[in-house]
Amino acid sequence: MAGQSGGAPITGKDQLVGWFEAGCRAPDDWRIGTEHEKLVFRLSDLTRPSYEAPDGIGTLLRGLAERFGWEEIQEHGKTIALTDNAGGSITLEPGGQFELSGAQLETIHETCKEVNTHLEQVRAVCGDLGLGMVGIGFDPKWRREGIPWMPKGRYRIMRNYMPKVGKLGLDMMLRTCTVQVNLDHANEADMVKKFRVSLALQPLATALFANSPFKEGKPNGFMSYRSHVWTDTDPDRCGMLDFVFEDGFGFERYTDYILDVPMYFVHRGEDYVDLAGRSFRKYMAGELEAEDQGHVIRKGDRPSMDDWADHVTTAFPEVRLKRYLELRGTDGGPWKRLCALPALWVGLLYDQTALDAAWDLVKDWTDEERNWLRDEVPRRGLETPFRGRTLAEQGGEVLKIARTGLQARRRLDSGGNNETGFLEELEQIVATGKSPAAAKLHAYHERWGESVDPLFKEYAY
Repeated sequence: MAGQSGGAPITGKDQLVGWFEAGCRAPDDWRIGTEHEKLVFRLSDLTRPSYEAPDGIGTLLRGLAERFGWEEIQEHGKTIALTDNAGGSITLEPGGQFELSGAQLETIHETCKEVNTHLEQVRAVCGDLGLGMVGIGFDPKWRREGIPWMPKGRYRIMRNYMPKVGKLGLDMMLRTCTVQVNLDHANEADMVKKFRVSLALQPLATALFANSPFKEGKPNGFMSYRSHVWTDTDPDRCGMLDFVFEDGFGFERYTDYILDVPMYFVHRGEDYVDLAGRSFRKYMAGELEAEDQGHVIRKGDRPSMDDWADHVTTAFPEVRLKRYLELRGTDGGPWKRLCALPALWVGLLYDQTALDAAWDLVKDWTDEERNWLRDEVPRRGLETPFRGRTLAEQGGEVLKIARTGLQARRRLDSGGNNETGFLEELEQIVATGKSPAAAKLHAYHERWGESVDPLFKEYAY
């Protein structure tokens, strides 16, 4: 079979830059997209179910489709995702982690309603199967070798490639869960400012949501082990992106970064063609040759814009640009924190006065300081010292800015409440001076008899 793909062929870099530019939206059209992953476990023995088992992930997906009208997306006859009419989707992570990629919504009120509806549906189907779900950043109990892989073609390629470039990439794939938010920008300058603010403050967000203190049944020495895992996954596609803070940063500079990220694959029909470690630039120049699963890429073949859109999703920095900004630094957690994350970032980024105040707070931070925070926060969380204060104290200041931003938005629910209430969970966390992981560690030593098993019951959705 030929190596050419669908979609418009790429003839030059300007098209790639234009792809990013096409994401700009007028402020009235800005939306909020929230994504959150959960660990699925059997209530009987806390094991992670396989895809194929009668009580497995495949059955769960099909059950949601049958019961609640989701449309099934299949790959080689297996249901690997679901979509709904509102623009939401449920996707399958490598170890069976269950992810809702929410619709593009206007308010945090709508976001929280969406999360609640999703969890109600999941609980209903899980209850029939004897399954539960828990929001946490890293699997607290099971070894990597005991976690079943899900049947998605792209994971075959990533599974083979990850050990070549880092020690913890397979842990990232199989044992981590995150919550993230996707937000819009008006133009290039707006994107740049939002990118810089959110990237600088990503370690703070990691600390506020740090929720992965266990590994294989014991404390792992970290507040956010999930965040630590990303430091040894793949240096070519992860990290804090110092160049974002350099003069001249914009869509073209980010395009160059993505072009330098080694490829994973291209998508042909229902197959993923293994191009791991290969250069997208060489593919654009017609210099790539490859053969995988009956698909052949020959010299002279060039990628399409569909291939570019796929390639963009294979970079994993702390903040990622697609046609919106994806803020990626936080651990999965309970229901309230799934609503708190978009509230934090919408409050900071969707009101100009708040955005300016947040930028004033971080604009003189150095590359060295930002990277030091990124490396230190996974271990120390909100107790991390920074510029003569703890990160909890810094966080209190940031949350005040976010609160003013949400107040200025004046987006009310049916009861006349604005969106600031969704910050209360974070304000309570900051008041304690400790990341959420600390409460789990205390329970482990005091109430749980140094076992992580009670966590699954106590923190299940």
